[in-house]
Amino acid sequence: MFLRVISTLGVALTSWVHCSSMNRTYTNPVLPGWNSDPSCAFVQEWDNTFFCTTSSFLAFPGAPVFASKDLTNWKLASYALNRVDQVPELLNNGQQSEGIWASTIRYRNGTFYLITSYISFAVWEPKLLLFTTTDPFDNNAWSDPVRVENPANDIDPDIFWDDDGKTYMAIAAGIYISEIDVTTGAATEPFRVWNGTGDRNPEGPHLYKKDGYYYLLIGEGGTETNHSATIARSRDIHGPYEGYTKNPVLTAKNTDRYFQTVGHADLFQDGDGNWWAVALSTRSGPDWEVYPMGRETVLVPVTWEEGGWPVADVVRGRMSGPLPPQNKDIKGGGPFVDVPDMIDFPPNSSIPRQLLFWRPPKTSLFAVSSPGHPNTLCISPSRFNLTAGDNFQPAQDGLGFIARKQTASIFEYSVDVSFKPSAVDEEAGVSVFLTQLQHIDLGIINLATNGTLTPTLRFRIEASGKPNVTVPDMKVVPIPDSWQNQTIRLSVKATEGSMYTLSAASTSNPQESINMGSASALIVSGGSGPFTGTLVGAYATSNGGNGSTPAYFSRWRYTPLAQEISEGEYVRV
Repeated sequence: MFLRVISTLGVALTSWVHCSSMNRTYTNPVLPGWNSDPSCAFVQEWDNTFFCTTSSFLAFPGAPVFASKDLTNWKLASYALNRVDQVPELLNNGQQSEGIWASTIRYRNGTFYLITSYISFAVWEPKLLLFTTTDPFDNNAWSDPVRVENPANDIDPDIFWDDDGKTYMAIAAGIYISEIDVTTGAATEPFRVWNGTGDRNPEGPHLYKKDGYYYLLIGEGGTETNHSATIARSRDIHGPYEGYTKNPVLTAKNTDRYFQTVGHADLFQDGDGNWWAVALSTRSGPDWEVYPMGRETVLVPVTWEEGGWPVADVVRGRMSGPLPPQNKDIKGGGPFVDVPDMIDFPPNSSIPRQLLFWRPPKTSLFAVSSPGHPNTLCISPSRFNLTAGDNFQPAQDGLGFIARKQTASIFEYSVDVSFKPSAVDEEAGVSVFLTQLQHIDLGIINLATNGTLTPTLRFRIEASGKPNVTVPDMKVVPIPDSWQNQTIRLSVKATEGSMYTLSAASTSNPQESINMGSASALIVSGGSGPFTGTLVGAYATSNGGNGSTPAYFSRWRYTPLAQEISEGEYVRV
């Protein structure tokens, strides 16, 4: 046992800690799938647990919080943003990259603080939101947000407490710092402290105090292949700040590494005093073309000697470091991020925590085990389909769509659908979804053919958000007579080479399936969703018609099979 003083959040914490870490290997990303802009904190008072949050943009619930005791097994603990009245602006019909951007999570005196920003491109007036809780495993325990003044009119807020108890907010814009009141949201006139090393988009700031220095870690270069994390320090919070002569401390730019776009990092210590960094990264290689899971969270060991600068390892798929002992004994009812979905929607249950909507849902469209249909999720058709359009009003119309993140390079997803459409163009199906302008769909649709309504399987791709990509042709196949009045299993498989194959089968004979088509993950990489990642899920729509027939989804299965950790190298999940 030994005495240690922690001051990573600008608050000195004295505690007795037992050295228990050991060097062992692990694989990146530690938060696979769309988990960008990570921020983490180690909280000894919560049974030596690490907590991280990532961006959510238009996904709802939003501002997810993950928990781990060993830095490799992560459980979805809660969502700070879980009620539409917390941020009603999410119901605006704007661009696909709007919503909740980068957040910071910190802990002080029994309270968790999560500060973030809501972005709309209609008018550039980022809204700064400060959520708090005393129980990070309970959605309902998260507060309504305090709306923090934003005199710098920018994004990526950080929260930091100095030794004298003053609370500061660092924010992108160059970088600026203000003193803030966490109760009222009042902010002082900001003072500018650092513009980075001269690269574009100095953003994503995080402040730390160590060895008498204020350290300022930021992202630079934009969130593409020129991305990096750089650092500066000062003896006074007001500056001047001196940049590290060996900047950047983390990057993959100008390399041929598989993990690219490395940046927007955060630093923290574990219970044994070891330093770590989390950052976003894209599994794409330097071509940066195919990356359906978008920006994911990677973990790297850091060496930070007294009075010196942090030195981080290079981000790779297979790494080693002084990890805490393996431990999956974590509170809360949420799932671990890498486990399969085996969801049967039993009576008296609620929608599982890992399932998401695109914007806050119109709740009347969804019902678990509705009367006469136990063990199903009923989705009533939304008037608009997944592409929607300029006339789409999210609060009034809603999207009949529910999904989960793609979290593995190779996976299988399937759901059984009971659907008896009666009106023309009624449709229910599954989707590989990046944005409303980029998705790959397999639906059961009632098509009018020679004056007759014919239930039909339809494979169709929406790629208007990436107009220069070539897509497969639409394919329609009338549902076989032998399948009539039966439940149909719709399946998506992601295979090596970043391809999706979509198929359908009768549940009475699932081995005899119809292959409806294949599509490249290039279709759901970048374009209108440069900051987000792929979801897979189920939908129902009237396609603008008068149909109102609900679809009943059952036996929801998602099975992650393998992760690609370097070009062509896969590890089993």
